[in-house]
Amino acid sequence: MNRMEKMLKIAGIGANEGVLIHKPSNMFHLSGYTGEGLIAAGNGFQAIVTDFRYTEQAENQAPGFQVLMIENGVSHSALAAKLFCDHGISKVRYEDDEVTVRAFEEMKKSMQDMEFASLGNAPEKARRVKDEKELACIEEACNISCRAFEALLPRIKTGMTEKQLQIMLDYTMLEMGADALAFDTIVASGENGSLPHAIPGERKIQLGDMITFDFGAKKGGYCADMTRTVAIGQPKDEMRKIYETVLRAQEECEAALAPGKCCKDIDSIARKIIDDAGYKGRFGHGLGHGVGIDIHEAPRLSQLCSDPLEVGHVVTVEPGIYVPGLGGVRIENTCAITESGARTLVHAQKALLIL
Repeated sequence: MNRMEKMLKIAGIGANEGVLIHKPSNMFHLSGYTGEGLIAAGNGFQAIVTDFRYTEQAENQAPGFQVLMIENGVSHSALAAKLFCDHGISKVRYEDDEVTVRAFEEMKKSMQDMEFASLGNAPEKARRVKDEKELACIEEACNISCRAFEALLPRIKTGMTEKQLQIMLDYTMLEMGADALAFDTIVASGENGSLPHAIPGERKIQLGDMITFDFGAKKGGYCADMTRTVAIGQPKDEMRKIYETVLRAQEECEAALAPGKCCKDIDSIARKIIDDAGYKGRFGHGLGHGVGIDIHEAPRLSQLCSDPLEVGHVVTVEPGIYVPGLGGVRIENTCAITESGARTLVHAQKALLIL
């Protein structure tokens, strides 16, 4: 069963139903195609609808797909509608969390005799469990990220800005083989560490600072995600306590990962450790999330997710403590769920580094 057949089965697509895929990440997963356009498919047929700029690319990247080219004022929706009519499709399932109001109006205009219904995130459900090829790409992205971070460490000096460190880390990941960055790199120093998604700025690194780096390379279309917090000189006693608390939470949660475990329960382990250490309310985000083609995927390790972990899931474990006016610490590994538990794909040191 190929990826398209798996997705159609998950969605329960009937003989008279077709699907439209607009999300680039879902298009890539189902076909290998990375250009613009959409996928129109159903039981027994699958096609990429695009324009002249991408037809050759689509033929090369998705050899199992028919490639249809728009021209002479014929829209993507109109060409998909003709394909559906040719295959007796009367109901169209689409990504209602992606298609704009304007695009949906165009779809209805082109497919006036067809019924529309939500695809219900079936492509994302099909992407949750990673195969060996996907795991290899994520692991390579993590390896590049770790090597880039380790190469950066001896170059960090007081007086440098957060922005300078971001640029250096980003460039090193690309130089070491990353196809792209998985997301915008976070570098947060000193008091800025209390901002979980801090934007690197002109703040200069000072002696005694803790610096949080949250970053990841992208390789083969798949993301890495890791976070490390280091100290420049001896940190304050309070920050050292925070670091040890976060490290304990991270290690205990990572050790608890296993197939069948409830996502919510794993999150609760970290929350209890942090609350009991006196930092209740200072860990305001979920423990982790799935990683794959997108940097945030299902399942999520949070109080809002009761899904069980499965072999082939790839999730982050990233507890943090954030204290306004003082700073913060986050430590994160990307981990693959295995039959016997889990294995980390990130091997950079987690014990406190004092540079």
